[in-house]
Amino acid sequence: LAGFNPQNLSNTVWAYATAGVAADALYAAVAEAAVRGGLAGFNPQNLSNTVWAYATAGVAADALYAAVAEAAVRGGLAGFNAQDLANTV
Repeated sequence: LAGFNPQNLSNTVWAYATAGVAADALYAAVAEAAVRGGLAGFNPQNLSNTVWAYATAGVAADALYAAVAEAAVRGGLAGFNAQDLANTV
């Protein structure tokens, strides 16, 4: 995952969740990479798609959820459209 940007990370977990593929190690690695990087470069769609993927897959990722909430609030939800908000909440 070292070469992945935020959209790559988001799209990967979104695809696995959409396909219903269990990949606990992948989800753990993506969450760790995202949180370690402070979610730098994640736009509202990346944030919302990532949270949606974890929720849909039933993967617990408390540190990721907390980091996404902090990033969203810190930015005043700027850039979030209705779909982004619905996926995030």
